[in-house]
Amino acid sequence: MPRTSRAGNPKTVPMLDELDDLLRTARSWKAGGHGVAIATVIRTWGSAPRRRGSHAIIRDDGLFEGSVSGGCVEGDVIVSAQALLHDGGGFVRRDYGVQEENAWTHGLACGGEISVLIQTIDDAHYAPAIVDAVIERRGWGHSVAVTTDLASGMSVIGEDDGEDCFLNIYSPPLRMMIVGAVHVSQSLVPLARQLGYRVLVVDPRDSFAAASRFADIEVDTRWPDEAFAEWKPDGGTAIITLTHDSKIDDPALEAAMRSEAFYIGALGSRRTQAARLERLAEKGFTPEELARIDGPAGLAIGAATPAEIALSIIAGATAALRRL
Repeated sequence: MPRTSRAGNPKTVPMLDELDDLLRTARSWKAGGHGVAIATVIRTWGSAPRRRGSHAIIRDDGLFEGSVSGGCVEGDVIVSAQALLHDGGGFVRRDYGVQEENAWTHGLACGGEISVLIQTIDDAHYAPAIVDAVIERRGWGHSVAVTTDLASGMSVIGEDDGEDCFLNIYSPPLRMMIVGAVHVSQSLVPLARQLGYRVLVVDPRDSFAAASRFADIEVDTRWPDEAFAEWKPDGGTAIITLTHDSKIDDPALEAAMRSEAFYIGALGSRRTQAARLERLAEKGFTPEELARIDGPAGLAIGAATPAEIALSIIAGATAALRRL
């Protein structure tokens, strides 16, 4: 099989996602002359509806984007944020949980508890420069750490070991790099997109990469290791190999194990996986490195159809992302 080459998905194009859109909206509101506050989930207990680090942004006129609770306490967060903005800036911590007599007013009917920190976006609290830095660094595939002193309500870029601090790690935007333009890929691409992944597909076999099979995505016809050298998988990347062809999948897995990808999945039977690991071990990969490959890829849900297999792969990647 000859090695072909086609320029694909240039690395100079920044990646966008939901968090990026949220922060860009906050920046746009500030540029338009509005006061803006940012609310952050800083602690959770029990069945909390949103994870630590989740954000909502609130404008001085009450317009908001994002969520800290899925709707349970947003009303109180908005009112608190507007009060801070009306007073010229500041911060406040709000704690929410089940309240027996009034659970739906400012409580969490799901039974969990959360603490939310509300800061105005200004130089004394959550500085506009932090918004810019998070957007820029994540856009190029880098993690960003922001530490907030809960006593002063001031956030700074970087990690801090203070006693009363909240550390928020903004990971790179999610990407899924799929090796193989096969039937499973046709189901996996739209599903991954719904979950917020930027999807890249590579397959050097022209007949598989035909535009008619993937009408809304350009399949890169380079070999996977060549494409990965440009795409640079990072800590926000899941890599899935689907071709069942060792000449294609193995170079991709070798590149994947040398990267910071949070999930590496390889389709195939247990016998195929055993043979795959043996080949890669002969190339010098350690047991620890080989253990990063999830094979057969995905959670064991008895998947039989391409759509079910895609679902199991997404579930496996999600479990790895959440470190379950």
